Amino acid sequence: MSSSVTPAPDSGWTDPECPVARTLDFVGDRWSLLVIRDAMDGARSFTEFQRRTGIARNILTDRLRRLTAHGLLAQRTAPSGRRQEYVLTDAGRDLFPVVVALRQWGERHAFAPGEAHSTLVDRHGAAVPELVPTGADGTVLDAGTTIVRKVAG
Repeated sequence: MSSSVTPAPDSGWTDPECPVARTLDFVGDRWSLLVIRDAMDGARSFTEFQRRTGIARNILTDRLRRLTAHGLLAQRTAPSGRRQEYVLTDAGRDLFPVVVALRQWGERHAFAPGEAHSTLVDRHGAAVPELVPTGADGTVLDAGTTIVRKVAG
């Protein structure tokens, strides 16, 4: 998918040349990622987002506005015709692997052994396999086997 997000007109990038920093400028706070997570899970209305996250109304209003302005969510008229709802754009849906990676990290490191937590399954009920970055030759990649190539400027 080749959709892109829209930088806010007054963006002062944290680190202008780093894709990680720029992504975090869009969705790097807890509430934004939880709104994206819930949109992926079918939440559409302001009320649904608030109920699922417990977020204060003013903060939710701000996050929905920012996520919409950045092109991660779009507003449309709900099927009832009486309200607006929020839906993921292509760019918002492209965050799915990010949410899965955060979930899988949390499953490994944020719970005590045997502690109950939700799990992500496919439509057939099978657990989603662990995301593992691999090189072109199939070799597993990690922080020790990759480098960041800086942009010449």
